[in-house]
Amino acid sequence: MQLTPVTADESAFLAAGAALDHTHPLVRETAARLRSRVPGEGPAGYARAAFEFVRDTVDHSLDVGDPRITWRASEVLQLRTGICHAKAHALVALLRAEGIPAGLCYQKLAVLHGLVALKLPGGRWIRQDPRGNKPGIQARFSPDREQLAYRVRPEKGECDYPVLYDEPHPVVLRALRRASGHGHLLRLLDAAL
Repeated sequence: MQLTPVTADESAFLAAGAALDHTHPLVRETAARLRSRVPGEGPAGYARAAFEFVRDTVDHSLDVGDPRITWRASEVLQLRTGICHAKAHALVALLRAEGIPAGLCYQKLAVLHGLVALKLPGGRWIRQDPRGNKPGIQARFSPDREQLAYRVRPEKGECDYPVLYDEPHPVVLRALRRASGHGHLLRLLDAAL
């Protein structure tokens, strides 16, 4: 999918923010540990390691029945839980911590679904889905082509949003910060961008 960044200033996709707090010590320590696991593999090797770490070691809270709602990358890494948006925040922060431009993009499914897009040296923006695998869902890291958890079904009103955001969309961030539980969160995310 061709993504349109909200800004042509690529440095915006390396910046820290409230949700994408890649300067937090835990994010930095996690990034350094992941980097040490892939010495000499370059940005693509690190990006794969970060993707697999978030996908496989941070539980999707709805999949495991964890009632906690996380939104800040450092919190997601500390508690090792979050919905797709929170997991995307953690992956973006880990990528930015190692100088890999990364942003957030979305799909409209039954509710808004959060994805990550990254740009490796000499490459184009490519979407990745760190939500976590389970029966029927098999997302994979690929620097060349998308291997996302879900394909949209236009006949059901679903769509891929083509905009790449440097910060979480306000609708998403507001929902994560205000929700009193997962049922409330899903109602808040039943929105279009």
